[in-house]
Amino acid sequence: MSTATIHPTAIIGPRTELGENVTVGPYAIIEGDVFIDSGTQIGAHVYIDHYTRIGKNCRISPFAALGTPPQDKKYKGEKTEVIIGDENVIREYVTVHRGTVDGRGKTQIGNQNMLMAYCHVAHDCQLGNGVVMANVATLAGHVTIGDFVTIYGLAAIQQFVRVGAYSMLGGKSAVVQDIPPYVIAAGDRAKLFGLNIIGLKRHDFSNEVIAALKKAYQIVIRSHLTIQEAIIRVEKEVPSFPELTNFLEFIKTSQRGVPRR
Repeated sequence: MSTATIHPTAIIGPRTELGENVTVGPYAIIEGDVFIDSGTQIGAHVYIDHYTRIGKNCRISPFAALGTPPQDKKYKGEKTEVIIGDENVIREYVTVHRGTVDGRGKTQIGNQNMLMAYCHVAHDCQLGNGVVMANVATLAGHVTIGDFVTIYGLAAIQQFVRVGAYSMLGGKSAVVQDIPPYVIAAGDRAKLFGLNIIGLKRHDFSNEVIAALKKAYQIVIRSHLTIQEAIIRVEKEVPSFPELTNFLEFIKTSQRGVPRR
């Protein structure tokens, strides 16, 4: 039998499953097919809708709304999901919408992310691990965010955009193209401003890897070569590392293009 602690004013649907030591605060509403794993704290007035899965030791602050239907005119009530991993911090008034059948069918958030107040994660978005979204950062539908990305306040990311791992987006950025991994981007429309060197060092990237990425960045982003020419030159001239392969592969597979000089 679950040892969940539920405030008497909370409303819990009959198909909701709560793990060990889950706490549910005053006036929270959890309805439909919902699973919340052990140790997670649900704050006052939180609303969790159908087909939502929340992992272990998450902290959901008051007035967050998770698993509500997508803001998509084509959505007709199909069974789609929100899946949230472990040890996430979701602050006040955050909204996370479930997926669409025309998309991935699920909106997914990894582990150890922080979504600050008023952030929005739209349908079919995919967030990795260790992502920080500062206040009022907004993701449109089908956006993909890599691991350890930092998105500063009021940034807005257009649908289907990808943001590569370990990158950083400045406040009030409007992002309409893919942002490669390991870089800093900012502005309306977002431009690239070099490697996220401080972030890479904080995550223990070696000096050799950073030097290789820096040279590749100059060739691919700052030169007047075509993308194809630049990638061939990097593959010939720059020492190979897995991180460099990730950088080049991201650019090769971009459908929306990346900002360049």
